[in-house]
Amino acid sequence: MPNFNQEPIPVFLFLGFLEAGKTRFLQETLEDRRFNSGEKTLILSFEEGIEELDFTKFPNKGKNLTMKMIEDKSEMNVPNLARIAYETRAEKIIIEYNGMWQVSELFSNMPDNWGVYQVMFFADASTFMAYNANMRSLVVDKLNIAELTVFNRFEKSMDVKEFHKIVRGVSRRSEICYEYTDGQVAYDDIEDPLPFDIEADHIVIEDRDYALWYRDIMDEPEKYDGKTVTFKGLTAKNRKFPENSFAFGRHIMTCCVEDIQYCWAAAVWDKPVDFDPKKWQKITAVIKVQKHKVYKGAGPVLYVQSLEAADAPEQEVATFY
Repeated sequence: MPNFNQEPIPVFLFLGFLEAGKTRFLQETLEDRRFNSGEKTLILSFEEGIEELDFTKFPNKGKNLTMKMIEDKSEMNVPNLARIAYETRAEKIIIEYNGMWQVSELFSNMPDNWGVYQVMFFADASTFMAYNANMRSLVVDKLNIAELTVFNRFEKSMDVKEFHKIVRGVSRRSEICYEYTDGQVAYDDIEDPLPFDIEADHIVIEDRDYALWYRDIMDEPEKYDGKTVTFKGLTAKNRKFPENSFAFGRHIMTCCVEDIQYCWAAAVWDKPVDFDPKKWQKITAVIKVQKHKVYKGAGPVLYVQSLEAADAPEQEVATFY
C-alpha cells in the first residue's frame, strides 16, 4: 500500500457556478511562470464546463500538469483523492469545484495532508443576483470562505454597492474585484463601518465581532483610550506577567486552521483569577493605552471592573467573517 502520510500539499480552491469564469482565470494563472514554476500539479475538476484549458500555452506545454475529473460525489472520498494525489506525485493541487455542491462536503473528504492555501470565488455578474435570490445557501457557502471574490462580465450600469452589500453581508475579509466587459478591472474600495459603536463610552463586543474589534484596537489603540469594553474570552498567564496582570482574549483564525492564534490584551486586576483554559469568562474593563511589561512599548491595557463566568460563544474560534 502506498504511504499517503506525506508532506502537506498546498491546495488552491476555485469556487463558482457553471460559466462563472473559473476556467478562464485558471488558464491565466497557469500561464504565469510565477505560479506555475514546474512543480507537479494536479488539477481536479469537479464539473465539465464549456471552456477547456489550453495546455499548449502553459510553460513547458504543461508537462508538469495532470488533470483528473471527479464527476460523481461517490468519487469524492479520502482514499480516492489520496490515491490520485499519490499516483500523480502531486506537489500542488488546484481544485475547480462544482458550484452546486457544498464546500463542507469537499473539506470533510479531503486527505489530512492537503492544506488549503487560497480560496477564490468567481461569479458572472449578469446572473449572480438570480443565484443569490434563488440559491442563497449555495452563494453563502462559497462567500463564507473566499479570500477573493471576482465578479466577471460586470457592466457600467450595474450598482457596485449592491454586489458589495451581498458579499459584506457574509464576509468582511474577502477582497472584491470587478472585471468589466470593456476589459477594465477595479477593486472594491468601499469602507465598511465597524459593527459596534466606537463612539459609545461603553462598547459591547458581540461574539461574532471579536476578530474585527481586536484588529482595530491593535491598529489604532488610541481611539479606545478611556473607553469601557465588555466581551467574552479566555484567561492565560506566564512568567512574563506581573503578579496582578494576565492575558485575556480569544483564538482568531485569519485564513486557515494552521494560522489560529490566541490574540489577547494585557489585563490588570488585584482579585483572584480562574486560569482554567477551557472556562469562558466575560470581562468588563476600562482601556488605558500605556506601557506594560508584556508589550514592547505602549498597548491597550484592560483595567478590570468585573470578571464572571460565561457561556462559550457559538463559534469558539473568532474569524473575520
